[in-house]
Amino acid sequence: MARIGKNIVTTGLRGKLGDLIVFRNRGGKTIVASAPEKNKHELSEAQKKHRHQFQNAILYGKSVVADPIRNAAYKGEAKEGQSAFNVAVADFLNAPSFDEVDLSRYTGQPGSTILIQVTDDFKVVEVQVEIYNGDGTLVESGAAAQQAKSLDWLYTATAANGSLDGDKIVIKASDVPGNVTDSVINL
Repeated sequence: MARIGKNIVTTGLRGKLGDLIVFRNRGGKTIVASAPEKNKHELSEAQKKHRHQFQNAILYGKSVVADPIRNAAYKGEAKEGQSAFNVAVADFLNAPSFDEVDLSRYTGQPGSTILIQVTDDFKVVEVQVEIYNGDGTLVESGAAAQQAKSLDWLYTATAANGSLDGDKIVIKASDVPGNVTDSVINL
């Protein structure tokens, strides 16, 4: 792949030249690359699923670009050479991930807390917590609150939980495109 700066002949070229080379523009530069080869074999189910997910990501990216408010938000997170569209597509394809769940301050008493550290490539919009007894009955559920200028979310218990033996805590984090990641912790 060649990168060409200000060249009077190639600057601004885009598209495919025969079946040999492709011109692309990224970050104000013209990029010349070999033309991609088409795969001639039947796609597997996993490949079809991935292709479908990528098509949905492209549609999401286009919807972001068409919305001035969302476009500005994604553009604000773009690195050099990226567009709001690029950031939105990546966000659609990547769900939030849990970095840490601290249960040391959860005692089963109202007011005790669970600290959750969750990240996303753009923004985590919601963290939900569900606490179940060992027999599977729901003790409580609710939203965690994001801590100011932090990756931390804090859930404060509202119900008394007499015994933590065999309990299960389910934490779900969601991002702007609606990806949801869950973590199940058995006590």
